[in-house]
Amino acid sequence: MSKARIAVLVSGGGTNLEALLNAQEAGKIPHGEIAVVLSSSAGAYALERAEKHGVPGFAVPRKGRSQEEFELGLMEKLTEYRADMIVLAGFLSILSAEFVKRWPDRILNVHPSLIPAFCGKGCYGLKVHEEALRRGVKVTGATVHLVNEIPDGGRILLQKAVEVLPGDTPEALQRRVMEQAEWLLLPQAAEMAARALATD
Repeated sequence: MSKARIAVLVSGGGTNLEALLNAQEAGKIPHGEIAVVLSSSAGAYALERAEKHGVPGFAVPRKGRSQEEFELGLMEKLTEYRADMIVLAGFLSILSAEFVKRWPDRILNVHPSLIPAFCGKGCYGLKVHEEALRRGVKVTGATVHLVNEIPDGGRILLQKAVEVLPGDTPEALQRRVMEQAEWLLLPQAAEMAARALATD
């Protein structure tokens, strides 16, 4: 079987990347293999995580580049490593509609809420959890979806609810959503997408 080659795009510490790498090593992504990790930030700890797991990792900095230059840099590495699909794992740079069109149904994103709640412009990272607490919701969670040209659009693949507890801080809630939802859903969704692309 020819496995689907997965590129993981990151911007920071890489906890979601770590979940993917651990799942791969545990045999939970049998139809895919993580071929390369690309970071929009040169100092991202995620690149060290990739190195520790023996996966090639490269910085493709967003800062100081036009959108076109940045995406050209990404495409060069994606082509070099023959990527079949992309997983956005804490990737904070916006991709253009033109870029996304080149990867129809092949870009996965994880969002730390139950879409359509707390998504859209400016809703990312800790801000999502701050907003959930401000609104007083009792349940939040995470969503993995296929990306299309509409921000936070595309087909939802998986969602998982996580309880909001009394006394939660944004940081505590963020950690619980990662542990109970994101780190479980992302490898499952990666395997679903890889299975559709893998060839016998």
